[in-house]
Amino acid sequence: MIRGMASDARGATNPMPRFPDGFLWGVSTSAHQIEGAADQRDPSVWDAFTAEPGRVKDNTTAAVACDHYHRYPEDVALLRDLGVGAYRFSISWPRVQSPGGLDFYDRLVDELTAAGVQPVPTLFHWDLPLSVETEGGWLRRETAERFAEYAALVAERLGDRISKWITLNEPAEHTLLGHALGTHAPGKQLMFDALPAAHHQLLAHGLAVRALRAAGVTDIGIANSHGPTWPASDEAADVEAAGFYDVLLNQLFADPLLLGQYPEGLGELMPGDVAADLKVIAEPLDWYGINYYAPTSVGAPQGADIEFGGYTFPAELPFSVREIEGGHPVTDFGWPVIPEALTELLTSFRDRYGDRLPPIVITENGCSYEGIDDQERIAFLDGHLRALHRALEAGVDVRGYFVWSLLDNFEWAEGYARRFGLVHVDYETLKRTPKASYGWLRDVLRAQP
Repeated sequence: MIRGMASDARGATNPMPRFPDGFLWGVSTSAHQIEGAADQRDPSVWDAFTAEPGRVKDNTTAAVACDHYHRYPEDVALLRDLGVGAYRFSISWPRVQSPGGLDFYDRLVDELTAAGVQPVPTLFHWDLPLSVETEGGWLRRETAERFAEYAALVAERLGDRISKWITLNEPAEHTLLGHALGTHAPGKQLMFDALPAAHHQLLAHGLAVRALRAAGVTDIGIANSHGPTWPASDEAADVEAAGFYDVLLNQLFADPLLLGQYPEGLGELMPGDVAADLKVIAEPLDWYGINYYAPTSVGAPQGADIEFGGYTFPAELPFSVREIEGGHPVTDFGWPVIPEALTELLTSFRDRYGDRLPPIVITENGCSYEGIDDQERIAFLDGHLRALHRALEAGVDVRGYFVWSLLDNFEWAEGYARRFGLVHVDYETLKRTPKASYGWLRDVLRAQP
C-alpha cells in the first residue's frame, strides 16, 4: 500500500488528510496492564480483585503482564520506530509507594527523551494502592488529599523532563464499574451510593492540578471517557432513559470540570461542601482529554439484567443498554464501529461548552481484534482518523490523537482475552511482534507534516 494511503470499501486509495502542523501523535498504555513486576511494588486494588476466583474471566492476573518493567527499552524502541511524538503511560501509585519505585519512571522517562518521544504520564489509571482502599478509598475525602500529595511527589522527581501531564483516567468507568456495578476493582456494588467516589475523584483532580501548578507544570489535562448517547427509539421513555444515561456518563464528569457545576439534581447528592469543592474541581485546564470508543444506544428499563459489551447491567438501573441497529461492524469486544460518532461527539462538545472548552486531545481510541494481519484495526483507525479530521474541518480545536494501545495487554476483567495492541505480545514468551496496523500507522505518520 502506498505510504499514507488507505483502501476504502471499493478498493480505491484515498490519501489520509493532512493534520495541522504540531499535531501530537501518540499511543497509550497503563501501568497495571503492562508493567508486571508486581513483587517490586505495593499491592493495588486490582491485585486483591484478581486474587478472588471468578473476578477475571480467564482467572489471570497482571503479576507479569507484558513485563514492561524489565523490557521497557525494547518497548521504547518500538515507539521510536513507529514515529509517534508522544507516549502516554501511567504511573503506578502503588509502585511509587514502594522503596525505589520512582527509579523505574526515572529510567523510563530518560529512555523516552533519548528516543525523541515525549513522555505523557497519567497519575491515576485505576490502580489505587490497597492500603488506601482499606482506609476507605475513593469513598473517603482524604483520598483526594493523599492523591495531591502523591502528584506533588512525582512532579518534584520527574517534572524537569516532563511538561505534559494527565491527572486521572476515566473516573466515569472507575465509578460505574468499580464502585456501582462491581465488575472492576475494588468490586463494590453500591449502585447510586457510588456517587461519592465520582466526587472525590474529581476533587482529587482539582487538588492535583493545584499541586502540579505549584511544582511549575504548565500543561495539564485529564482523560475522560465520552461517547454519544443515542435513544433506542423516539418513544418518550427511551428518550428520557437515554438522557439520564448521558448525564451520568458524560455530563457528570465534564460539567464540573468545564462549567464549575454538577448537572441539575446531582450536586445535592455529593458529600461535603460541594460549592467549595467545585471551585477546586474547576481549576482551569490547558487541554481536555477524551477517550472515545463507541456510541451507546440506551432505552427504558427492560426488567432483566442485560449483557452488553462485556459488562452486565442490572435490571434495577433506570435505563437499559441496547444493540445499535444498522448493521455496523463490531469489534471482538462486541463494540460497534461507528467513526462518524466521533465527529458528532466532538462537535457536540464544542456546542455544549463553547469557550469554556479548552483544546481537545483524543487520549484513547482503539479496538480489540485478534491476529497479526489485523486489517480490521487498520480500517477502524483509518475511519476514525478521517472522522477526527472532519471535526477539525468543522472548527473543533483538537491538538492530538493517541491510539490505545501500543501493546496487547491485561484487559482488566477480561484478562488476556482481548487484544487492543498495535504490537502482538506472546504471553508465554513475551515476544513482541508488530502487527500490520503498526506498519500502517507508521506509514501514515511519515506522510504527515
